[in-house]
Amino acid sequence: MWLPVLVLLGLIFLYRRYRYGLILKNLTDKYVFITGCDSGFGNLLARQLDKRGVKVLAGCLTEKGAEDLKKETSSRVQTVTLDVTNTQSVVAAVKWASDIVGDQGIWGLVNNAGISIPSNATEWMTKEDFFKIINVNLLGVVDVTIHFLPLIRKARGRVVNVASIAGRLTVCPGGYCLSKYGVESFSDSLRREMKVFGVKVCIIEPGFFNTQITSAELLKKSAKTSWDSTSEEVRKSYGEAFFQKCMHMVDVMSPLCNKDLSLVTNCMEHALTAVYPWTRYSAGWDATLFYLPLSYLPTVISDFILTIGMPRPADAI
Repeated sequence: MWLPVLVLLGLIFLYRRYRYGLILKNLTDKYVFITGCDSGFGNLLARQLDKRGVKVLAGCLTEKGAEDLKKETSSRVQTVTLDVTNTQSVVAAVKWASDIVGDQGIWGLVNNAGISIPSNATEWMTKEDFFKIINVNLLGVVDVTIHFLPLIRKARGRVVNVASIAGRLTVCPGGYCLSKYGVESFSDSLRREMKVFGVKVCIIEPGFFNTQITSAELLKKSAKTSWDSTSEEVRKSYGEAFFQKCMHMVDVMSPLCNKDLSLVTNCMEHALTAVYPWTRYSAGWDATLFYLPLSYLPTVISDFILTIGMPRPADAI
């Protein structure tokens, strides 16, 4: 009885693997623009595509980041300073890229630039704290995409947006998850709009990886700043013991972040080079085996699992 079902599932699996392995030809003729190449995923992806012979246009926030990347790559990699929160900077980067690619257009746009702090307890933060993250992670993605779309449409290329498993399941307070939910929504609407132009839109959903934005030192420094700047009433309500336990949790959780960044950049590379890219890529065992399944469970269950072991404020009932 089950044999036909198993055979069918096996054939579907083999067909999917076959489609997954089909790679585009003439990759050396294509241009890819990547944001956030100073470090982390963007930096590794630029070097990875360079080895594949792809022409990389790398947006770096700092001159130092640009110079360091140039030293590690071939002449196929060209850099430009880019602040995704500054429209003038975005427009200048588009003009720079357009002069390089000419009528060929840009095959791939990878919206990778992002930040994660400040992300603390809601009462410890301000509206500006939320905006700082949303401005980079979401509005920066929107602004860069809008300005680069004419070049992408010209090449009938790809837009690859880096969201997060935190765009499927809210795992922490602050603006980070808000911004990634926004990236998911923006990508979905953009995918449907661009399909008629032959442009594909892919979403990368990493779990937690050991990058600069997950640095324990930076997370703790951000939390200390927010804690010190909040009101005395709020600090009393939460209690010093709660704050110290939060700091300890950062120390405990940070080493658990995946150190193999290639798990993410391999997904990005496939989205850019495959004949049939996937709509979504989950990267990391925690995303695939824990957070993604958890996002489909009833809220009461996911809330219970995510709050196990969490410290309790002094005034908690």
